[in-house]
Amino acid sequence: MKQFVILSIFLVILSLAARTEEVKPALIPLPKTVEWTQEQFTLSSKTVIVDSTTSLSVYLQNQIHHFTGFQLQIHQAFTAQQSIVLKIDKQFAPAEKEAYTLRVTKNQIEIVGAETEGVFRGMQTLFQLIPASEKTKKNKSNVGIPGCIISDRPSFLWRGLNLDCSRHFMSKDFIKRYIDILAYYKMNVLHWHVTDDQGWRIEIKKYPKLTEVGAWRKEADGSSYGGFYTQQDIKEIVAYAQSRFITVVPEIEMPGHSTASLASYPENSCTGGPFDVTNIWGVHKDIYCAGRDSTFEFLQNILDEVMALFPGKYIHIGGDEAPNDRWKNCPKCQERITAEGLKDEHELQSYFIKRISKYLQSKGREIIGWDEILQGGLAPGAIVQSWQSFQGAVEAAKLEHYTICSPASHTYLDSDPDAIDLRIAYSFHPVPDGLTVSEQKFVLGGEASLWTEQAPQETVDRQLFPRILALTDIFWNNPLQRNYDEFYARVQQTYDDLTALGIHYGRETKIFTPSISFDSMQKEFIVSFLQGQQGVDIRYTTDNNQPTEKSALYLHPLKIRKTTTLTVAAFNNDVFLGKQYTLSFAFHKALNARIIVKNPYDERYRAGGEDGLIDGVRGTNNFKDGSWQGYEGVDFECSIDLGSVKEISKVIPRFLSNTSSWIFLPVKIEIAISHDSTTFTDSKTILNDAPQKNSDIVVKDFTADFGKQRARYIKVKAESVKKCPEWHPGSGGPAWLFLDEIVVE
Repeated sequence: MKQFVILSIFLVILSLAARTEEVKPALIPLPKTVEWTQEQFTLSSKTVIVDSTTSLSVYLQNQIHHFTGFQLQIHQAFTAQQSIVLKIDKQFAPAEKEAYTLRVTKNQIEIVGAETEGVFRGMQTLFQLIPASEKTKKNKSNVGIPGCIISDRPSFLWRGLNLDCSRHFMSKDFIKRYIDILAYYKMNVLHWHVTDDQGWRIEIKKYPKLTEVGAWRKEADGSSYGGFYTQQDIKEIVAYAQSRFITVVPEIEMPGHSTASLASYPENSCTGGPFDVTNIWGVHKDIYCAGRDSTFEFLQNILDEVMALFPGKYIHIGGDEAPNDRWKNCPKCQERITAEGLKDEHELQSYFIKRISKYLQSKGREIIGWDEILQGGLAPGAIVQSWQSFQGAVEAAKLEHYTICSPASHTYLDSDPDAIDLRIAYSFHPVPDGLTVSEQKFVLGGEASLWTEQAPQETVDRQLFPRILALTDIFWNNPLQRNYDEFYARVQQTYDDLTALGIHYGRETKIFTPSISFDSMQKEFIVSFLQGQQGVDIRYTTDNNQPTEKSALYLHPLKIRKTTTLTVAAFNNDVFLGKQYTLSFAFHKALNARIIVKNPYDERYRAGGEDGLIDGVRGTNNFKDGSWQGYEGVDFECSIDLGSVKEISKVIPRFLSNTSSWIFLPVKIEIAISHDSTTFTDSKTILNDAPQKNSDIVVKDFTADFGKQRARYIKVKAESVKKCPEWHPGSGGPAWLFLDEIVVE
C-alpha cells in the first residue's frame, strides 16, 4: 500500500510537471534568457498600468484592449492594485537601447528597459505571453499570464523586411498592419521598395507624371493596374512606424529598374524613348542615362522630396541589375567615360552611384545599395546589401563598409517553400564565414525579402509565414548552436497565435511529392503522395472545385480510371496553406502510342522522354513539375502512330507561356493526319491568338477539329518564336517552347 501511495504521488508530480511544460508559451524570437516560475499573474479589467517615464502607456492600453478586451486604467504612480509597471533603468549599458527585462509575478508584471525602445520590445514579449485562445475568446473575465523572469537584448541592430510594393501595389492600411506584425516579432526596419520597372508608387510633386503615368501599367488583357502613395499617405505610414520603433527605408531604384520613371520622363534615358510601364518581369535594358547632367538633377530633385518624407538616416538607391547595353551605344555616356577618365561602363556605374551618394551625404544621409555597387569601386560610406551570395557582405566588411546580409539563397521568401523551406531559412547565419572578429562588426544584420512579381497583397501572409519566423528568431537571438527541433516545436505552438493575429500563414516546406504510375492491365493511373510537411491534412477533389477543409481526406493511393482533374491541397488545423496542386489525367486514343520527335528536347526538361507527351498526365502551371518538355530556340515536330486506324475528332496539344522564364507560346500549330505515314491530308493551322507580351503564366490548348475522320498517323508541328522579342528583357536570346500532353479524341 505504501509503495502504491508513493507511486501515485510520483505520477501526480510527473503529470503536474508535464502540464507545466505544456503551458510554456512559444516565444518568437526566443529571448536571451527565460526562467519560468510557478507563479501566475491574473490579468483582468481591474489591472492597472503604472507608467511614469516611458510614454508608452496608451499604446499598451490599446494593445491589451485589442488582445483581451480589457480597458485598463493608467496610473502615474505606484498602486497596490495588480499592475503592469513600465520603467526606464539607466543602469543598462548605453549601447543596449533595446535591452529589457520582463518579470511576471503573482501581483505584478514589470517591464524595465534601458530606453523607451527597450520597454517597447519587452511589451511585445508580454503580448506573446497572452495565450492565443484568450486572444480569440469573447466575454472573458481574466487571463492567466505565466510567471517568468526574462532578460533580453538583440544580437543585430538591423532586422528588416524588404517589401516590394512596386510590382504589386499594397494599401496604406495593409502597410500599417505589417508594421504592427514586424513590431510583434521585434523587427525594426521596413525596407520599402516603391519604384521599379513595373510601377512608380511615391508621389513626387515636382514631377507629377511619375504617378500620372508611371504608377499604372497595362496588363495583357488590356486592363490598367497600379496605384501610388500620396505624400500624406507616406507621412502617416512613417509616423505610424516611428511609434512602433521601426525605421522605414525607401528604395528609389537607379540607374536600372527605372522603366516606369522613363515612361514618365523619357528624356532621362539614353535613347529618348518612348517607353511603356512594363508588365513584364525581369531585367530591362533601358536605364537612366549617366551622360546627362539633367538626369542627375532630376534624381536629386526626387531625392529632396523623398528625404522630406523619410526622416531616417538611410536611403536605398538600388544599384542592382543595371545592364550597360545602352551606355555602350550612348554618345553622352561615352563622353562621360572619357571626361571622367573612367575605364569602362562598370566604372561609369560606380561614378553614377558615387555622385548620388555624395549628394545624399551632403544632406546628412547615407546610401544603401545592392551588392552590384561594389563593381567599379565603392562609394565612400556606402552600405552594401548583399543579395547574390554572402560574398558581397564579405567584400564590404573587408573594405570596412557596413553591410546588410540578405542572400537570396536563404532570405528571399518570394521563393517557393519547395526551394527555401523553414529549415533552410533557420540555417541562415547573418555573419558570413571568412571575416575576422573586427570585420564582423561591420555586419549590421539581415533582412527577409519579398519580391512580389507573383505575390499580390492577398498572398503576402502565406509567402512570409511561417518562414519569416526563422529569420526573426535569428536576427534577434542569432543562436550559434542552432537547435532546429527546438525552434520547430515553437513554430508548431505558435500557429494558433498566428490565427489569432489574423495572419493567413502558408507552408513550411514542400508539402507532398506526387508519384504517378499507370497500370496497363487495369487501365488506371495510381496516384500517391509522399508527405513532406508533417501534421497536415491532404484533401482533394475530382469535380473541378477547389478543395476545402471538408473535402475528401487522402489516406491511401488513389485510382484514376477516367479523364479526371485531381485537385489537391493541404490544411493545418483547417487552415488552407495557400497552394493547391492540380493533376490532370487524360484517357485518350494516343495514350501510350508510339511517338517520334524530330528536334531534340532539352534534357533538363524531358518530361520522361518522348513518351511523356502521350502518357496521359498533363502539366501544371509550373514548368519544373516534370510533365513539360522544353525546346530551346527550335520548332517542334512529331509524328504519332496510333497502332491502327482509328476515328479522330480532335487533336489537342497543350503549350505553356511564362515569359519571365523566356517561355513563349508557339506562333502557330499545324496538325495533319494520314493512313500510311507518307501522305498527310486535311492539315489544320491554328494561329496563336493569346498575347505574347504577358507576365502571367498561361496554359493554352491548341485544338484542331477533324470532325470524325479515320487515320492512324498524326503529325504535329509548332512554330517557335525562336528568339525573345525586342520588348523582352532577354531580347535576342533563345526563346523556349514548352508542351506537354498531345490529346487525341
